[in-house]
Amino acid sequence: MARLTVLHETRYAYERAVSFEQHRLLVRPRDSHAIRVIEARLSLSPPGDTRWVYDALGNCVCLFEPRGEAKTLSIVSRLVIERFPAPLSPDDPQTAMPILYGLEDRIALAPYITPATDEDGDALLKWLASQIGPAGEPALDLLMRMTRSIHDGFAYRARHTEGVQSPGATLRLRSGACRDFAWLMIEALRRLGYAARFVSGYVNSGVHRGAGATHAWVQVFLPGLGWTEFDPTNGLAESADLIRVAVARTPHGAAPVSGAILGDPGRSELTVKVMVSPEPTAFVA
Repeated sequence: MARLTVLHETRYAYERAVSFEQHRLLVRPRDSHAIRVIEARLSLSPPGDTRWVYDALGNCVCLFEPRGEAKTLSIVSRLVIERFPAPLSPDDPQTAMPILYGLEDRIALAPYITPATDEDGDALLKWLASQIGPAGEPALDLLMRMTRSIHDGFAYRARHTEGVQSPGATLRLRSGACRDFAWLMIEALRRLGYAARFVSGYVNSGVHRGAGATHAWVQVFLPGLGWTEFDPTNGLAESADLIRVAVARTPHGAAPVSGAILGDPGRSELTVKVMVSPEPTAFVA
């Protein structure tokens, strides 16, 4: 077990005052056997009405509607969590292809098996063919090879603008941000019949790529093992350094902050800061 503190600051600055529609915040992990939330504080400015709900995927969502007009929007989440890593079991009886799901699982997993992109089919399939191993290969071998292939073969480029590259663009550029690598792996696996989904959260600060901002990786559903995490940006699998906050079928659904403003803001600036520390520190109000 590891105890970690997480500070996640999101600040918008506008040239002119604006009003705000409801914002959807994905900043708090859901308590589980892997993550226990010990302490959580959310500081919001300007003040407004908040309501906590679980969405259709079980994500813990804060619905925040700021009151009045302002030239800034500040969202600061402070967490103390306990992380309980589950070792990745090497005893996987499932072969890589075809991956076989039971009927009930297949019904529930259908949205995550169906690809969400089609414009990159040829390029993606060609790259995917280079990842496939011998017949009867264990699924974990394929998944680990793909994770390491992206980690070793693509250049990491932090990108602070919104949006995600298409898998084809990532293949052409041979570079991208963590969300681009996750999306490439997800869409490739879906073409092999695997159920895969996008994960947004944090990575323990230190040597890992993607620290200092929100991080993205992949969950793959494996019979007998359930949802299993792979981080192609850092070449990790089921690592205690990954702190899951939200899951979604596509990257858009896992955005930490989403919403709209009303009025002409003029120039605007977005600043995001994430700090993950292995030892808890006292919160400052």
